[in-house]
Amino acid sequence: MDTFNSFFIGLANILPFSEAGQDPFLFMLIGIAIGFVVGILPGLGGATTLALMLPFIYNMDPTTAFAFLLGSNAVTATTGDITSILFGVPGEGITAATIVDGHPMAKKGEAGRALGAALMSSLVGAVFGAFALALAIPIVQPLVLSIGSSEFFMLALLGITFVASLSGGNMLKGLCTGAFGLILATVGLDPIESVPRFTLDPLIGEDAALFLWDGLSLVSVTVGLFAIPEIIELSVQGSSIARQSTGKLGGVMQGIVDTFRHWKLVLGCSAIGSYIGLIPGLGGGPAQWVAYAHAVQSSGGDKDRFGKGAIEGVLGPGAANNSKEGGALVPTIAFGVPGSVSMAILLGAFIIQGIVPGPDLLDPEKHLDLTFSFVWIIVVSNIITVAVCLLFLNQLAKITFVKGTYLIPFLLLLIYLGGFAVNNAFGDMLLVLLFGAVGWLMVRFDWQRPPLLLGLVLGGIAENNLFIATKVYGVGFLLRPGVIIIALLILAGALYPLYQSYRERKRAESHEDKFEVPGVTKTTEPVSRNDRIASGVFALCFVALFAYVMREVFFGFGAFEERAALFPLIIGLPALVISGVVFVKEITITTRVVVHGEEGVEEVEEISPEETRRRTLAISAWVVGFFISIWLIGFVWSSMVATFLYLKLGARESWLMSVILTAVAYAFFAGIFDMALHLPFPPGDLFVWLGLD
Repeated sequence: MDTFNSFFIGLANILPFSEAGQDPFLFMLIGIAIGFVVGILPGLGGATTLALMLPFIYNMDPTTAFAFLLGSNAVTATTGDITSILFGVPGEGITAATIVDGHPMAKKGEAGRALGAALMSSLVGAVFGAFALALAIPIVQPLVLSIGSSEFFMLALLGITFVASLSGGNMLKGLCTGAFGLILATVGLDPIESVPRFTLDPLIGEDAALFLWDGLSLVSVTVGLFAIPEIIELSVQGSSIARQSTGKLGGVMQGIVDTFRHWKLVLGCSAIGSYIGLIPGLGGGPAQWVAYAHAVQSSGGDKDRFGKGAIEGVLGPGAANNSKEGGALVPTIAFGVPGSVSMAILLGAFIIQGIVPGPDLLDPEKHLDLTFSFVWIIVVSNIITVAVCLLFLNQLAKITFVKGTYLIPFLLLLIYLGGFAVNNAFGDMLLVLLFGAVGWLMVRFDWQRPPLLLGLVLGGIAENNLFIATKVYGVGFLLRPGVIIIALLILAGALYPLYQSYRERKRAESHEDKFEVPGVTKTTEPVSRNDRIASGVFALCFVALFAYVMREVFFGFGAFEERAALFPLIIGLPALVISGVVFVKEITITTRVVVHGEEGVEEVEEISPEETRRRTLAISAWVVGFFISIWLIGFVWSSMVATFLYLKLGARESWLMSVILTAVAYAFFAGIFDMALHLPFPPGDLFVWLGLD
C-alpha cells in the first residue's frame, strides 16, 4: 500500500494542480524547451544538456531539480529524430539508426509520415520505459545479472550479424563493414594494457597521433558517414530533399496509424530498449541498432526495402531510443551504477542534492516518492513534447521541399558543428570529412553503412567482455550454454539471407517471382569492365585494411602485448578472408539487379555521367572548402563568408537571395551558438597568425 501511495504522490508532485507541484512543473517545461532545441541541433545530445544544466540545481529541491534535468534529457532523443529524418544528419549520435529508413522516406516525399511514426513510437517507448522502471525495481537485480561477460561478447557479434543481413545478397559486404566498425572501435589506447593501437604514428607523426589515443568520436563518424553523401547527392540531383513534386507530405496521421498498426513491433522494440537500457554501459546506440535489426528480422516480405524507406525501420529505433531511458534509470537508482553516459551525469545531481542511490530511493519512508516522480516526469515530458511537435510537423516537413541549394550551406555548417562540438577539436572535423568520403564510396559501390556504425558502437563493449571472459574462463567460455545458444543464432542469422537468395533464384527460374510493388520494377543489367575494376579496387582497400590489422597484430603492438592484440586478431583474421572473397566476387561479377522507380518517388531528370562527375567534384570541393574556411576564420565568420561564396559562386543564386540567406545563417550561428549557448568556438588560425584573436 505504501508503494501504491508513493506512485500517485510522485505524480501529484510534478503537476501544477497542487502547491508542491507548481515549481517542478514550471522547471520541467523549461527543461523540455531546452531539450527540444538541443535535440534538433546536431552533435550536442542529452548528456551535454545534463552537464550544462547541473550548475543550476544547487538551490532547487530534489523534485524540482530532477524535473528540470530529466525533462531536458527525456526529449532530446525524440526531437533528434526530426533532424535525422529531414536532413539525414543525426540530432545526436544515438539517433543514427533512424536515418537509415527515415531520411529515404523524406526523400520520397513522406517526411510527415516518417515524423509522425517516429514521434508516436517514441511516445509509446517512453511510456513503456517509464512504467518498466516502476515495475522493475523489485526484480532489478536478477535482470541485471542474468547474462555474463561471455554472453555480452557474443551478443555484440549477434547484433552485427543481424544488421549485416540487411545487405541481402551482399551479406559478405555487411560482415566486412561490421568488422571494419569493430576495428575502428579499437583505435586508441587499449583499455586493458593502455597500449596505443592503430594510431598511425609513422604516417601522421607523433603529435597528430595523440589525437587518436582517445579513439574515434561516434558522432563524427556518424555525421560524416551519413550526412556528407546525402549533401553530395542533393547537389548532384539539383533538387529538393524530397524528390516528389506533388507537395504531399505523406501524412502525419498515417505515421501515427502505422505505429498502432505495427503495435507488436513497437512494443517489442520498447521492451528491447528497456532491457538494454537496464544493462549498465550499453546505452542508446546499441538499443537503436538491436531494435532495427529486430524490425528487419521480424518483418515479412521483401527485406530489400529496408534502407530505402521502410516504415518499420523508423518505428523500431524510435521506440527503443526512448524506452531505454526508463531502463537506464533502474541500475542508477537501485545500485548507483549508471546505465548510460546521461545517467552517469545524473549521479552528479544525486550528489549535489545529498541523495545516495540505493535503498534510500526504494524506501517509502525516505525517497520512494521522488523515485516515482522520475517515472511521471519521463511520461509527462514526452507527452508534452510529442503534442507540441505534432502541431508543427506539417510545417517542418515542408523543409524537405525547399530548393536544395538553399539548404546545403546550412547543412554543411551544422555537420561540421556536430563533429566539432563533441570534443571542441578540429581533429573531429577532419574525421567528419574522412568518413564523408568513405560513406560516399560505400554508397557508390553498394556497401552497407549500418553494420559499420554498429561495430563502432559495440566494439569497446565486446572487447572488454572478451577480456573478462577469457580471464575468468579461458577458452572454455566458448562452451558455456548461453554462448552456444547465441552462436547458433549467429549461424542462423548468417545462413537465412543465403536461404532467401536461393528461394528467390528458384522463383525467378520458374517465373514465379512475387516481387510486385506498384511502380517498381527489377531488371538485370550487365556490369561494365570499368565498373568491375572500380568495385574491385574499393574491395581491395578492405583487404589491405585487414592485412594491415594482421600486420600490427603479429609485428606491431601485438608482438609485445598479446592481450592487446587478442580482439583485433579474432576480428581481423576472418574479416581478411571474407574481404578476399568479396574482392574476387566484385571483379568477376557480370550482371546486377537494379530497382527502378522506388515507390512514391517520381523519376528525376536524367543526368549524364559526365555531368554527374562534374557536379560531384564541384560539391566535394565546396565540402572541403567549408572545412578550410572554418579552420581559417572560425565558425561564426564562416557562416557568413562561406555561405555567401557558395550561394553566389557555387549555386549561382541571385544577389538578393544570397544576401538574405547569408544574413540568416550568420544570425543563426552567431545568435544561438555564440551568444546564447556560448559554445567555445576557436577564432580561426588566420586570426591567430595575424595576432587578432
